[in-house]
Amino acid sequence: MGSSLMKAVRKNLFGILTLIVSAAVLLIFLFSSNGLDSLRQIFSTVLYRWLACAAAAAAIAWVLEGLVLHIFCAAVYPEWRFRYSFCVGMVGVLYSALTPFSTGGQPMQIYTMHRLGMDTGAAGSIIAVKTLVYQIILVLYSLVMVVWMLPYFQQNVSSFSVLTVFGLICNSTFILLVLLFCASERLTDKILRGAIQIFHKLRLCRHPEERYEKIHSELSIFHGSSALLGRSVRIYVWACLLTVIQIACTCTIPYFIYRSFGYSEQPLGVMMAAQAYVSMVSAFVPLPGASGGAEGSFVLFFGPFFQQDTILPATVVWRVLTYYLNFPAGAACSYIAGRLPPLKLSGRGKKAGAA
Repeated sequence: MGSSLMKAVRKNLFGILTLIVSAAVLLIFLFSSNGLDSLRQIFSTVLYRWLACAAAAAAIAWVLEGLVLHIFCAAVYPEWRFRYSFCVGMVGVLYSALTPFSTGGQPMQIYTMHRLGMDTGAAGSIIAVKTLVYQIILVLYSLVMVVWMLPYFQQNVSSFSVLTVFGLICNSTFILLVLLFCASERLTDKILRGAIQIFHKLRLCRHPEERYEKIHSELSIFHGSSALLGRSVRIYVWACLLTVIQIACTCTIPYFIYRSFGYSEQPLGVMMAAQAYVSMVSAFVPLPGASGGAEGSFVLFFGPFFQQDTILPATVVWRVLTYYLNFPAGAACSYIAGRLPPLKLSGRGKKAGAA
């Protein structure tokens, strides 16, 4: 019994450490002031119907994650089933929460899809396109929110312009590079080589050839993905539309929390814009789940909406619904995915894998 427990601990050591670090950050937030007393007091008067709406919004976002993935999977493998897509989507949610910069979700999704019968190359292409669509929509959504609510947040949030510009530039650069590569591989290759040489001369890149090969191989995945999924406008339109709804659902969660605390002065649009900024800024925190950065960003952007004694409890509730809830839900779906039988698939994915 003891040896089995030790093996389980060693196997999941990184995940355990992640949870410990994240929980420690949350506890620091609670005990740094009177957060714990405020949380106890608020939960005696909280409006639970609004908290239920927040939880429902988080659940709908999970369903839409699986539905967008299913659109791409079904385009390559018509035999693929939605429950498989939903479980794979939740596997990505779980491992993205466990790893820095959300880097662990996609590899585990590809591994799970392969175990369920999909060709590895096709799985990688599908996940690559799905990720690209999400990033593009997130940047465009954030850009719209920046233009819409710029005067308000410039007046109420310190260092807002710097944070926003930095976030938009970093996200947009990657997306433009990928789109350019899909449109013209030769032109992108010249730009990539030139940029790496400049960074090498500035002593910002020690091994230029290795760096070039790594970036080039990653961009090639997107090029192959567009060829595999074809140029069906309908697929991409539906995927983009559902992704917009998914991001919008996530952005309504702070508003429902706000209403559950008894507030009603701020409109829904302002709260959704603030959540878009929080997602964009906290994405650059190199810790699992953006621990510390996410909480700090929430306090920075949502502080003007809450009273001083309620912002920390609101941060805790928001963090539970948008991050900690991913662990039990993702773990349950990961367990289910491990027990699903592999599908016998035939489609463009098999042909691509054979080629």
